[in-house]
Amino acid sequence: MAPVQSSSVHNPDWLVGNPTRIQQWAALWIGSAGLQILGLQPILLGALYSEKRVNFDELALIATAEFITIALGSVIAGMLISTRHLRAKSAVLLILLAALNYAVSYATTANELLLVRSVAGLVEGGTVAISVELIARSRHAERLGGFFISLQTLAQCLLAALLALWAVPLMGSNGGFHVLAGICVLSLAAAFFVPSEYGLLPKQVSNMDGVLTVRAILALLAIFTFFLFIGSLWAFLEPLGARYGIDAQTVGLLVSASLAFQVLGAVTATFVDRRLDYRVSIVVCALIAIAASAVLANHPSVSLFWTAALVIAFLWMFITPYQIGLAVAADSSRSTALLLPAAQILGAALGPLAASAFITNDDVGVVPWFGIAALLCSLALFGVFLVSSRRRAVAV
Repeated sequence: MAPVQSSSVHNPDWLVGNPTRIQQWAALWIGSAGLQILGLQPILLGALYSEKRVNFDELALIATAEFITIALGSVIAGMLISTRHLRAKSAVLLILLAALNYAVSYATTANELLLVRSVAGLVEGGTVAISVELIARSRHAERLGGFFISLQTLAQCLLAALLALWAVPLMGSNGGFHVLAGICVLSLAAAFFVPSEYGLLPKQVSNMDGVLTVRAILALLAIFTFFLFIGSLWAFLEPLGARYGIDAQTVGLLVSASLAFQVLGAVTATFVDRRLDYRVSIVVCALIAIAASAVLANHPSVSLFWTAALVIAFLWMFITPYQIGLAVAADSSRSTALLLPAAQILGAALGPLAASAFITNDDVGVVPWFGIAALLCSLALFGVFLVSSRRRAVAV
């Protein structure tokens, strides 16, 4: 396969290069394979807890640490690693991740599990960079991002069923991580179809773009605070259900159903992205999320609890392509778009920690109100971003 680094000034789809459909899907799958843990953590870490390999505090620490190192890994790979020799790099990342997933079997203490999953997070972040670097070079980044999220969540949904119904019941937590290792090994086939290199993004003549501009920082903060809401609500969903008399089994079934709604959200966004402006989508999603949080804050019935949680699951993936559009609008150099996964994952990781600071006497009723506050902050930051963008347009 020919490299895709050639100039694409007149290409309607790409800023640089012209990857084939197979190359595109292969690159998107590398990141999707690395991020399967995001949808499977409740099952896999829950199995570790059930087997008494970790206690609740250790489980929370391992989950948070892996989220944070995924974000760090994506930033490090995106900023410091070149986009050449991508097939070899993809293969190395997948082999390392397979080994680390398998190594969970040999971790005998919580500290060893923490170390293994933290290092795995760094590698998973590297696989994300393979996909995001491709998305950043597309003239239709929102749409390609939608395909990435759809592919990722659909695979998570299928694997969640496989783990919950077969691997974990028969082989325990080790069996679940072995399945993840096997997915990484099988994904080596996709590594051979990844573009050999992406080529450099076109340099911008204007000095008004870049990660360290006010508009880029505002965009990343708006995304980060939205995911503070996601992380806090999702982490405390079971305790919230218990507060309203909803048993853990029902909430567990709700979490499984939410994966299907995440897939639906991602697929819907992919097919309507050209019909909705990112500004409208972000505002509407935030307002609907505020309404869903308000429902969860006011002693809902079981049906209302389910409805609010599934709406949040849908919005979680639906908004992501439009957040890509926000990052691209904030910085035409596309450097800010490369930091999008880090902003999202850091927000999701720190959301439970931030919300827990307001919990007293184990009363989680404050969590939905924290989520509403995070969403209002996100809307405020987005509003300032829009004002800043308008002023820049007038100045230009």
